[in-house]
Amino acid sequence: MKLAFVLFKYFPFGGLQRDMRRIAQECQSWGHEIHIYCLTWEGEIPQGFSVHQADIERLTNYAKYRAFHQALQGRFVDEGVDCVIGFNRMPGLDIYYAADSCFREKLSHRSKWIRFGPRYRHFLEFEEAVFGSGSKTQALLISPTQQRDFQHHYNTPTERLHLLPPGISKDRQAPPNAAEIRKEFRHEFGLAEDDRLLLAIGSGFKTKGLDRTLKAIKALPEQQRSRTRLIAMGSDNPKPFIKMAKRLGLAQQFEIISGRDDVPRFLQGGDLLIHPAYTENTGTVLLEALVAGLPVLTTASCGYAFHVEKSGGGRVLPAPFEQAQLNRDLAEMLDSPQREQWRSCGIQYGQTEDLYSMPTLAASLILKQAYSK
Repeated sequence: MKLAFVLFKYFPFGGLQRDMRRIAQECQSWGHEIHIYCLTWEGEIPQGFSVHQADIERLTNYAKYRAFHQALQGRFVDEGVDCVIGFNRMPGLDIYYAADSCFREKLSHRSKWIRFGPRYRHFLEFEEAVFGSGSKTQALLISPTQQRDFQHHYNTPTERLHLLPPGISKDRQAPPNAAEIRKEFRHEFGLAEDDRLLLAIGSGFKTKGLDRTLKAIKALPEQQRSRTRLIAMGSDNPKPFIKMAKRLGLAQQFEIISGRDDVPRFLQGGDLLIHPAYTENTGTVLLEALVAGLPVLTTASCGYAFHVEKSGGGRVLPAPFEQAQLNRDLAEMLDSPQREQWRSCGIQYGQTEDLYSMPTLAASLILKQAYSK
């Protein structure tokens, strides 16, 4: 079968992009033909994938997305595509993988006039094309809150919504030689035994609350602050945060690096994953940290925050967010005697919970839909 996977942009370390690649590879392993349609592709193309990039220039991103969608019309029929799987919202999809939260729900907390702007009208139109009553698109959801929000705003029939389990890679689990990996990592990065390394992992530094993290480090008692380092890893414009770190006097303790393939080493070498996101549909990195044995400090606005509470592998800041609470919790967690307990709880959770099967289940749902057309 010929499957079309559609997304606006591909880059190697984006969460949506990684999910797309893993689901497509799962479908490929079952003998199906994989075609990717996108505006831009960065990085290596997996073996056997056919990537079709569209050369489209417009003044705004939403105008570019609309033109991209229009350029695809009729192409799937002409090229004999059996099923169209979208990872961004647009009309005409057979299946949509809901990496993002409900856009209409986001706007409900802002001025009602904002939705009349052309950018917001575009995204609302494309969302309704997927979840509205006139659509036949099947949606793969990755957070229980998504089902609640989409059904609240669009009355989407339950039979068109499919909740998936998480799908982290098992290489994030703490290996038998975790202590050795940690020792080598900390030697490489010049970390003493009593130094504390904070990790902020994920593209979109603003949404992930990197500004909140820098403020919390600044608020630490001097004896803690002087031995605390922060590494932020992801794809985003680093300049505002580098400037902020300099302004706070943290430039020597803070660095930003792009996404890497050796994330498991960082999870073993770090002392705390700090993820005070403003909003997060899921927060896959929370699960990756837990199963690696890295304690987590996050916010209730993350869809997967309940896993942190359920596992006992860290702390979740309640809503509404308070910077002072983050400051206090960070100071307490850095040198808490509970560190080993958080570590063991997270590792055990990763051994007993299904946190890995998303790509397999997503592929089976895609193929079921493709065969039923």
